[in-house]
Amino acid sequence: VDHQNNVWITGINPRAGANVSDRSDDMFLKFTQDGSFLFQVGGYDVSGGNADTEHPKQPADVFVHAATNEAFVADGYGNRRVLVVDADTGAFKRMWGAFGNEPLDPQPPGTADPDASLETEGPGPDQFGIVHGIGVSTDGLVYVADRGNRRIQVFSLTGEYLTQGFVNRTGPNATGIARIAFSPDPQQQFIFANDFGNGRVWIIDRQTLEEVGSFGSLGSEPGQFRNLHHIAVDAQGNVYGAEVGQNRRVQKFAPQ
Repeated sequence: VDHQNNVWITGINPRAGANVSDRSDDMFLKFTQDGSFLFQVGGYDVSGGNADTEHPKQPADVFVHAATNEAFVADGYGNRRVLVVDADTGAFKRMWGAFGNEPLDPQPPGTADPDASLETEGPGPDQFGIVHGIGVSTDGLVYVADRGNRRIQVFSLTGEYLTQGFVNRTGPNATGIARIAFSPDPQQQFIFANDFGNGRVWIIDRQTLEEVGSFGSLGSEPGQFRNLHHIAVDAQGNVYGAEVGQNRRVQKFAPQ
């Protein structure tokens, strides 16, 4: 939901084990808050890959930056890029990959290094793994949750690479940070980031990208997580977590 209360929807079908059909959700859509359709970018089975400026491929998240009226799209299940479009029209504006590199199509299934996402030293791969979450801070920095590589990368609004930080890089599950949610204070001092595979929410200093706290654990009891897919933080600092898979629930956590 953006600053004008418009609702943005992305789709990731087909995914292994959860297919609704064989058709690829190469699109995102925009609605008013009462459900009136505004526009659609892309369609079914239309993506030409990471070089295609007209169609996404199974995008995972959208963040609308009010100051520039641009929608920043985590085009990251089928592609490996940040896609930026005009928030009123959906017209393409720019795109980039990890480290600001040109985003390249993934290798065909079975040909990629299966241990690439398990690196625990060095800067990590020069392409995104799964561009799963994205957020733009009030001071105009773009934070990208690279779920496949357990890291957050930071860019300028134009796509200039600035820095990165790894989160729980040695955690037992290689599927890591899934979304960016900012604390509600004026400085947005902290990032709340959900660790999809390891059942935690990490609290990260936004300036240093260092972990300063966490909560949660793997499991199905209240306060635990399995497949914590997305999170959000409201104006009072309450944290909401949406779990997919086994738990299928929303939980709310109050600040202390």
